[in-house]
Amino acid sequence: MDLAYVCEWERWPKSTHCPSVPLACAWSCRNLIAFTTDLRNDDQDLTRMIHILDTEHPWDVHSVNSEHSEAITCLEWDQSGSRLLSADADGQIKCWSMADHLANSWESHVGSLVEGDPIVALSWLHNGVKLALHVEKSGASSFGEKFSRVKFSPSLTLFGGKPMEGWIAVTVSGLVTVSLLKPSGQVLTSTESLCRLRGRVALADIAFTGGGNIVVATADGSSASPVQFYKVCVSVVSEKCRIDTEILPSLFMRCTTDLNRKDKFPAITHLKFLARDMSEQVLLCASSQMSSIVECWSLRKEGLPVNNVFQQISPVVGDKQPMILKWRILSATNDLDRVSAVALPKLPISLTNTDLKVASDTQFYPGLGLALAFHDGSVHIVHRLSLQSMAVFYSSAAPRSADEPAIKRPRTTGPAVHFKAMQLSWTSLALVGIDNHGKLSMLRISPSMGHTLDVSLALRHLLFLLEYCMVTGYDWWDTLLHVQPGMVQSLVEKLHEEYTRQNAALQQVLSTRILAMKASLCKLSPCTVARVCDYHAKLFLVAVSSTLKSLLRPHFLNTPDKSPGDRLTEVCTKITDADIDKVMINLKTEEFVLDMNTLQALQQLLQWVGDFVLYLLASLPNQGSPLRPGHSFLRDGTSLGMLRELMVVIRIWGLLKPSCLPVYTATSDTQDSMSLLFRLLTKLWICCRDEGPTSEPDEALVDECCLLPSQLLIPSLDWLPVSDGLVSRLQPKQPLRLHFGRAPTLPASASTLQLDGLVRAPGQPKIDHLRRLHLGAYPTEECKACTRCGCVTMLRSPNKTTAVKQWEQRWIKNCLCGGLWRRVPLSYP
Repeated sequence: MDLAYVCEWERWPKSTHCPSVPLACAWSCRNLIAFTTDLRNDDQDLTRMIHILDTEHPWDVHSVNSEHSEAITCLEWDQSGSRLLSADADGQIKCWSMADHLANSWESHVGSLVEGDPIVALSWLHNGVKLALHVEKSGASSFGEKFSRVKFSPSLTLFGGKPMEGWIAVTVSGLVTVSLLKPSGQVLTSTESLCRLRGRVALADIAFTGGGNIVVATADGSSASPVQFYKVCVSVVSEKCRIDTEILPSLFMRCTTDLNRKDKFPAITHLKFLARDMSEQVLLCASSQMSSIVECWSLRKEGLPVNNVFQQISPVVGDKQPMILKWRILSATNDLDRVSAVALPKLPISLTNTDLKVASDTQFYPGLGLALAFHDGSVHIVHRLSLQSMAVFYSSAAPRSADEPAIKRPRTTGPAVHFKAMQLSWTSLALVGIDNHGKLSMLRISPSMGHTLDVSLALRHLLFLLEYCMVTGYDWWDTLLHVQPGMVQSLVEKLHEEYTRQNAALQQVLSTRILAMKASLCKLSPCTVARVCDYHAKLFLVAVSSTLKSLLRPHFLNTPDKSPGDRLTEVCTKITDADIDKVMINLKTEEFVLDMNTLQALQQLLQWVGDFVLYLLASLPNQGSPLRPGHSFLRDGTSLGMLRELMVVIRIWGLLKPSCLPVYTATSDTQDSMSLLFRLLTKLWICCRDEGPTSEPDEALVDECCLLPSQLLIPSLDWLPVSDGLVSRLQPKQPLRLHFGRAPTLPASASTLQLDGLVRAPGQPKIDHLRRLHLGAYPTEECKACTRCGCVTMLRSPNKTTAVKQWEQRWIKNCLCGGLWRRVPLSYP
């Protein structure tokens, strides 16, 4: 493990962010981190704050006054990573969601309350989606073999089997409360006692079973008391939420049954199921003032022995033997330093009780480890079943400042800095910790777990986790932390190779996701950074093509199965004529008739298509330079065919409304620019189309493209701005020191230096990258930027036509690359 960066609070004269007690922290599958602090002013009044940040821009933290009256005890993300639950010591639960789909703007409209009863455990209800990772099949060709869907029932279903949304919480007095979110927005809440004899619950955790039930584990905080388990069933009867509970087998920690250590660890300080959907395995930690011990337990079905007397009366044969559930200890540690925090892995690698030997043989795999933080400041990764040590981090190395070359770590004589809350990322390749001074630390966890691995095996680990993110839709920022510049080319090639092995339907589903993944990988190496522009241009081209084709409507409703867009593709593929008018003759032009206002509203997108075609053709003579953006399009038959289809559509629409056509600056007034570009584009497409043999462009085509700058003014395309994120700056593995609320002066990465000619200088006019509208040098409209690619667009739409709304719906929630939006200041770079 090594430190990637730390982020701390600025010291303010009248208010101070101090760690909350208890301190809550949560990490979403979209790589958003939420944590709590208390804001203390001069009058010693406390404001309970929730902070939400994106791991790529940790300084751009969104701090919201939670309006919780007591300390926040729990934070919990939902399965999509877009909503957050918070609960406090007064029994209040709030549900937070993004305002305007912005990762740095949050609001709460719904919640529930168990008045005066502190919440000790909180979870969203399970949606029934569970994926299993098969590490042993990481070399298989099909994603279906590597990642299989596990049969798992939702906690509660609506009519038709759709999972019902809601949350479940456990209070300190032994109550369980369930709140259900109805499609109408109404919240159904019900509260029930876990058992008839209610007792104090100091610690609790929640897990789910494959049958749709919920398991709750509770402890009163004393190691001399049993750890109790309950089954909770939730149902809706007569529009009311109903809760049924049942007592399950309990356990006593092993350390309390050892006479030599019976009173050595008087308190249970941590109680966690190994995973939310793994109710059969639980982790327990008992502590004293100076030391701790950790135990891992498993629930098993065991045969109940039958007395010989009853055997003679009714012999037990085969499966008829009575079975009971019993907790058995899997492993336990020796005496450790006092544990301050525990973080569990989220990778769904299934290990049964018989997998302990296999687990010890493959213990270098990151998803098998859980993290333990100690009061001496160290962090240990231990195997989640055997509890054997896998990696250790000591917080002795001081991070360097982003604005200073180096700093010296001052010696302190006070208590050691240690993590009070920790969370592992969703691929277990990164760990975030909040220490007792309120500072956030981001740690990398090597895929090799300290073992010496050859490059091919390390690449296979990273490739397997990238494929997992591609299939699930989870963000892969934590995987990029471990990609070195020399790995990028191999990873991109292997990722494409694995993608092409999948069936056509799956390829179509994952087509945009793999483009975004390749783009984020190529940012990390100066040799491939120009391809980032190509991948984002292709994402934009695919989105524009799909939107424009979807606007076409059949002239008669009783038409054959093929849509106008499909027929357009078929005709353009079949007819290779270089004359655009001859291609148009074969189309039913009545299917292309649109409202005049709609056509005019689409002019900026049509202009981009025309400019992009002109730019590509003009760059053909320089195709030997792979560092030039657009290079990969010159041999991409699919993309060239898509551009060819759009040129035909634009030509037809231009007959209806000439003002919607792309505007070119030509040296001759009589030149038909569209016909010229279509003819050259067709010749280039024939050289590399999928249906025929590929060949190099002939000299005549190259010569004609050489003449284009003398016939038409070549536009300067506005490529995406270089992202101001951290991941490409963290490659040297030298930790950075950052401050919340203050954008750092980051050192330029080797990758950005290659794009100097494509980056806008300060004061130059800026552009809306998705609407293709010019915003001026100093925009007056509020804008939002993608957390992943840096794409910038206006927050509010200036055009209300239906076609523009249809285009904007494609990226209203997420950028075209899948990244989240964040609000940026008016003076964005």
